[in-house]
Amino acid sequence: MKLTEQQNQEIADQKAQEYPTKRVTSPELEKILYDAIPILDHGFVRVVDYMGDDSSIVQSARVSYGKGTKKVSTDEGLIKYLMRHWHSTPFEMCEIKYHVKLPIFIARQWIRHRTANVNEYSARYSILDKEFYIPEKEQLSAQATNNRQGRGDLITGDQADEVLKILKDDSIRTYDNYEKMLNERFDGTIIDEGKSGLARELARMNLTLNSYTQWYWKTDLLNLLNFLFLRADSHAQYEIRVYAEAMLETVKKWVPITHSAFLDYRVGAAHVSSKGLKIVKSMIGGKQVSYEESGLGKREWNELMETLELKDKLI
Repeated sequence: MKLTEQQNQEIADQKAQEYPTKRVTSPELEKILYDAIPILDHGFVRVVDYMGDDSSIVQSARVSYGKGTKKVSTDEGLIKYLMRHWHSTPFEMCEIKYHVKLPIFIARQWIRHRTANVNEYSARYSILDKEFYIPEKEQLSAQATNNRQGRGDLITGDQADEVLKILKDDSIRTYDNYEKMLNERFDGTIIDEGKSGLARELARMNLTLNSYTQWYWKTDLLNLLNFLFLRADSHAQYEIRVYAEAMLETVKKWVPITHSAFLDYRVGAAHVSSKGLKIVKSMIGGKQVSYEESGLGKREWNELMETLELKDKLI
C-alpha cells in the first residue's frame, strides 16, 4: 500500500495536533493514532478517534466515581469476570472510530455487521480511485468441496496465471470504460471537451467488485469484539480476516486487559452443547463414546473431536 503525498501530509497534520483533556487516554493507542496500517495491496486501517479505556469498563460496572479502584489487579479480575459471564453493557461504554480502505466485495460482507455507524465514500459525488485488489498467488484457491462458502486446494501454474490476468484485465477494462462514460479521468482531466459525461451514480455500476472504497466505521467495544470473534477467526475469508487481525492489535493497545480476557474467554475458549458436555464428562470418567451413540451430527462430532484434539474424526 502506497499513500499519496497529500495523504501522508494529512496524517502528519493530524498527529501534530495536541488537545488538553481530562478524559482517560490509552498511551499505546495514542502512539499509532491516525497512522495507516497497510492491508492487502492498496487497503489500510486507521484509528482516528476513541473514547474510554479499561478503567471505563470497570467504572461502568461499578457505577462509581473517578477511575474506579486503584489496583490494576482488581480491575483485571472484574473485567475477566464480566467477560467470563457474558456481561455486555460495561463494554459498550468504550467506543472507537476507524478509517478503512477496502475492496467493495469485502465492504459488502463487512456491512452485514449492523452494529456500527458507517459513512462510506460516495461514488455519486466523487470518482473512485483507480485501484483494484489483485490477490497474491497463494490466495488463489478452488471452491471447497465440503463448504459452499469456503476455499479448497490452491490453484497453481498456468491456471493461476490465467486467473490473475483475467482479474487485472477486467479491472482495467471496466475502469477505462468508467472514465469514458464519465468523460473524465480519475485525476479530474476532461477527456473530450465537446461531450457531457454520464452521471457518476450511473457510471459506477460498471466497476468490478475488487475496486476499492473507503469508510469511517464507528462502533462500541462490545460490538467490535463480536465482529473480531467472527472475522479474526481462521475460518473467516482471508481478505476480511487480515483487516480484523490488524484491528485486534489496535484493541490490544487500547484496552489491554480486555484484550487479554477476550483471547482467554472468547477466542481461546471452547463452546460445546449439552450433549457435547455429556460426552466430555464420560471421557473424563474413562468411558469410550462412539459417534453412533453420541447423538451428535457428523459435523458437530468432528468439531468436538477437533476441539479436544482427538483423532476420532469422521471423514
